[in-house]
Amino acid sequence: MRIHIHHLAAPLVLGLTLPTLAQTTQPATPAGTPPGTPPAAIVMPETIVTATRIPTPAERVPAAITVITRDDIQERGYQTLAEALATVPGLRLVQAGGIGQQTSAFIRGGASRHVLVLLDGVPVNDPSEPNGAFNFGNELLGDIERIEVVRGPGSSLYGSGAISGVINLITRRAPANTPIQAFGEVAGGSQGTARGTLGVAGTMPGWDYMVAGQGLTTQGTDATPRRFTRDTRETEDFRAGAGTARFGWNPAEGTRVEGLLRWRENRLELDSVPNDDPNYTGNDRRWYGQLRGETALLDGIWTTGMRVALTEDRRRYLNLADARSSATTDDLFRGERQVFDWGNRIRLGDVGPFAQSALAFGVTHEREAVDQASGSPTFRTTTNATSRSTALHAGLQGQVGGRLDLSAGLRQDLADDYDGFLSWRTGAVLALPEVNSRLILAAGTAFKAPSLYQRYGRIGTTFRGNPDLRPETSFSWEIGTETDIALFGREDGATFGATYFDTQYRNLINFNRSFSSLENIERAMSRGVELGLTMRPAPWLDGRVAWTATETRDEATGAPLARRPKNVVAVSARISPTNRLTIAPEVLFTGPSPETASYTNSGAFVGGVNYNKAGTVANLTGSYRVMEGITAFAEGRNLTNSRYEPANGFTTYGRSLLVGARFVF
Repeated sequence: MRIHIHHLAAPLVLGLTLPTLAQTTQPATPAGTPPGTPPAAIVMPETIVTATRIPTPAERVPAAITVITRDDIQERGYQTLAEALATVPGLRLVQAGGIGQQTSAFIRGGASRHVLVLLDGVPVNDPSEPNGAFNFGNELLGDIERIEVVRGPGSSLYGSGAISGVINLITRRAPANTPIQAFGEVAGGSQGTARGTLGVAGTMPGWDYMVAGQGLTTQGTDATPRRFTRDTRETEDFRAGAGTARFGWNPAEGTRVEGLLRWRENRLELDSVPNDDPNYTGNDRRWYGQLRGETALLDGIWTTGMRVALTEDRRRYLNLADARSSATTDDLFRGERQVFDWGNRIRLGDVGPFAQSALAFGVTHEREAVDQASGSPTFRTTTNATSRSTALHAGLQGQVGGRLDLSAGLRQDLADDYDGFLSWRTGAVLALPEVNSRLILAAGTAFKAPSLYQRYGRIGTTFRGNPDLRPETSFSWEIGTETDIALFGREDGATFGATYFDTQYRNLINFNRSFSSLENIERAMSRGVELGLTMRPAPWLDGRVAWTATETRDEATGAPLARRPKNVVAVSARISPTNRLTIAPEVLFTGPSPETASYTNSGAFVGGVNYNKAGTVANLTGSYRVMEGITAFAEGRNLTNSRYEPANGFTTYGRSLLVGARFVF
């Protein structure tokens, strides 16, 4: 039996527990590695660390996982995190315009605040965002080696926010046995777009390093729908820069110390529905750093490690009075997160009926702080608060009878200013090699702590946050199967997968009846199915179809949840007729999407549930290896120039074309 989890091209490090030493020191696939490179030049991982914090073979993991590798990012022309995630099964991206604009992710019908994002295993959701949601429109991918998407509850591993899924961004690693390697790319095209990345990495006895810088500038396209009478066809500029530095030290066999520093800053123009606003601008900056170390004890049976990380976010939005509006906006958000983590893994071996047993446990402490002031002078919103939490977590797994893998995780979160939560997750994977299949069954609970704004925010004298809010909670379960089908003269000529999921949400936070504060008053549900089919009719051709059907409901009103379409279909292919040429088309169809806030063509606000029309976006990227280490490419996005609205009042990014080259020496 062969199990396929998208492309596996580099070690996966997911969660606050440190990666194994083997994973840390193995090289990632070099950027731009051409098809057909001898296997000795590429490290293919045998294990991943996902739902259990323990390195585990992919086919034994009881979770739905999508892996987006460096090769995927390059071959499909993904510039931003939002572009890379758009075709992930079970995940729907809603972007308020084009490149760099505010972007929310909805996984399996959950809210955008129910998705936790990690950078090299550390949470990076901005504490100053009123609901604690992550903006997926900000991140460039020049320094990212792979993206891991784990669907389903993850609070038993990662704590608050991991209700519907976890997304981990893993930065580039140094190549093995190479003192110095330069890599980068340069590209330009329509809308005045220019993009570039330049980096250097290497490994020396006992040391390794990676330093990279990247930038993107574009005039953008008009985000305001043509149907609006106030549309002036003004475009929204976007300029972004980022820098990353990583240094590792191996002072002794089995011991490693590593430091990472990352900066990212974006400047962008915005629109204010229903106005095509000419002078609404934003600045979004993040500093992120971590220092971690681990060592192997007892001949590698016990691995223990410590990590310290700090994230600082600063966002400012400015809108001066003009002919369209007399209001002046100067919004400032500052958020800080500190993480201290002690993680352990113990290989237990064979214990009773269980084989290959392993235990993971640890302690995590986090501190969040917010200093925020936004809105007009007469309707000013302010938050100035700090919160601390500590969690104890443990996970255990083992195999029975050579084909049944069992795992369980438990985490107790304790906070100084809200009720704690005990979350759990358990799962099983049954291998059926007789029919080239495996069955997965998993269930668990998760929670989202009330944000600092929800607890302590103020709006003049009309609104006060509620410090007595309880965490939002959920119970989820899923059952799935994956089967290889013998076709086209090979055992895995096709692979079919199906997963049914069901989630119940409780204690959701919403306004009270007088809109003077917040309460835990909402209940909701989501359920659906993720279907996937991969076909491999020839060695140079494979195609994928992923269809997600989701039903959501507000249990108080019976209405569907906003921005959760019932149907999303993604079709993609990889065509490589020679070892030099790769063509990667993809098409994303999004069905009608419910909205609870809509605007007519004249800009009038309409309440109640209304539906955005369905939309389709088609992309095509081609890459050609000119010579060893140099690849030319062309990227075409939204080829039909679709103007559909993922969010009411904001159209998708217009047709664009970029050409460029990437290199690795």
